[in-house]
Amino acid sequence: MTRKIVSTLSVAALLAVGAFAQAADTNAAPAASTNSLVAGPTKVAIINIQAAIATTNEGQRDLEALQKKFEPKQIELKSLSDEVDNLKKQLAAQTEKLNEDERNRRVQTIESKQKTLQRNLEDAQNDYQSQSNDIAQRIGGKLMQSLDNYAKQNGYAVVIDVSSQQSPVLWAAQSVDITKPVIDAYNTVSGVAAPATRPAAPSASPGAVTHRPATSTPAAPKPSAPSSTPK
Repeated sequence: MTRKIVSTLSVAALLAVGAFAQAADTNAAPAASTNSLVAGPTKVAIINIQAAIATTNEGQRDLEALQKKFEPKQIELKSLSDEVDNLKKQLAAQTEKLNEDERNRRVQTIESKQKTLQRNLEDAQNDYQSQSNDIAQRIGGKLMQSLDNYAKQNGYAVVIDVSSQQSPVLWAAQSVDITKPVIDAYNTVSGVAAPATRPAAPSASPGAVTHRPATSTPAAPKPSAPSSTPK
């Protein structure tokens, strides 16, 4: 199965130039042969793959489950962050009343807890990102099959992913955005029920679009990175 999906308009342009050159070289060929070279689908569409993955019924279900899985870790990090902040406030309020040894002891305690917080925070972020990437890869692989089927059934020659800030598409009409119908096709095949509260379907180009923001899987909520310890 061949997928006619490219990520840049430049590739499509090169293909068009190549087809023109080939037609020129075979100018003496019979008309029937020339017509066979240009026959086939010619429509172009865009899709926001990242948004589509996160907005399928399966994507919403699995990402929500991942968020719940990390809630205890979020509470733990928030508690440790609050503890560090309180220790800093106490030190700032009492610093003039403390002797040097006691002040140094408290500073060391704060620094130790702050390092633990930073390390635990980074570990949680990396773990969450790894698991959310696994979800995106698993659903994305199956979503490509739905995209392939939809594009062939509807006569599209090229489908361009516009989910990245580096996408070359500067403007696109709503009529060429196939994000929602591909999501609907995937939901039908997956058989996963819609969540109780379903978000609005994503659109790669609301009406017409310029400078789209990138869309990605949600990041785990986290406390602010700890500030430096007062000296």
